[in-house]
Amino acid sequence: MDYLEITLQTASDGIDLVANALTSGGFDSLVVEDQAEYENFLEDNRAYWDYIDEDFQAQLQGLSRIKLYLEVDGTEQAQLKKLEKVIAYLKKRFPDRNLGSLELEQKLLPETNWEESWKDNYPPQYVGEHLIVLPYWNAQATEGRIPIILDPGLTFGTGAHPSTRMVMAFLEERLKSGARVIDLGSGSGILSIAALRLGADSAVGVDIDPKAESIARENAAYNGFGPQVFTALTGNVTEDEELMAQLSAEPYDIVLVNIVADVIIGLAPVLPRFVKPDGLVLLSGILDVREQDVVSALTAAGLEIVERKADEDWRSLCARRRNPA
Repeated sequence: MDYLEITLQTASDGIDLVANALTSGGFDSLVVEDQAEYENFLEDNRAYWDYIDEDFQAQLQGLSRIKLYLEVDGTEQAQLKKLEKVIAYLKKRFPDRNLGSLELEQKLLPETNWEESWKDNYPPQYVGEHLIVLPYWNAQATEGRIPIILDPGLTFGTGAHPSTRMVMAFLEERLKSGARVIDLGSGSGILSIAALRLGADSAVGVDIDPKAESIARENAAYNGFGPQVFTALTGNVTEDEELMAQLSAEPYDIVLVNIVADVIIGLAPVLPRFVKPDGLVLLSGILDVREQDVVSALTAAGLEIVERKADEDWRSLCARRRNPA
């Protein structure tokens, strides 16, 4: 079925009022695009990002609009008239509010299988010399590479970002068969799965978001890894001393940390507790302008940088725990 995409131009000060009026008028499934809302989201989650896509931010400059979709089934003209009545009500009821122009734009969207078309945005991702990241519906297209199978609709890391690709390349180069691995900030579990695919005996994934725990388990299952080799946990090792003691009781051959610079710096003092003498810590999610800050924190914690990788503006580090003198 074809759809009409209706775009209603509004303003940040009045966008919530307009959206509530549309909902009350029987229009649901609204898509709200607003610069102020985006910036508020960034501010509320400042601890979890280090980089903003400047091109995307430029596209949002001054943007405040609401989109809704009407089925082209013979009733769309009546729905449009109803929508115009809602707009007229808003203008009359709130003459002193900045609601924007409230101009309507229409665009015909031809029939599309929406349930399937989103999958086109997740082609195979080739990583390093031997790895390939595949969505679960295309799990057989390995092309002779070692597959890492994910549900990309669950987000939390799909292998497309340079920071993830660099850690996976480090794993491909440095992981030895039989290694024990822990991933601090595991998200989708992609790095733990990569380690297991490359020959690790076991992997533990830890994330502060409880949703990540079930997502990582599900992705591990797509790859044939059950609880006997993969453990997913929720927690914050810098704040939960009991969890840190539990996880660091038997140090690991490789520690993975793919987050952002400020979080890595906060973790740095405890990282040596997790890694064996001469074990490795593979770190990523570091913007080039923050690399030296991270290096300084790792060095102060007793870790030695042995290799760097660069991809676009991102940096990845391979560090080794120094043996006590």
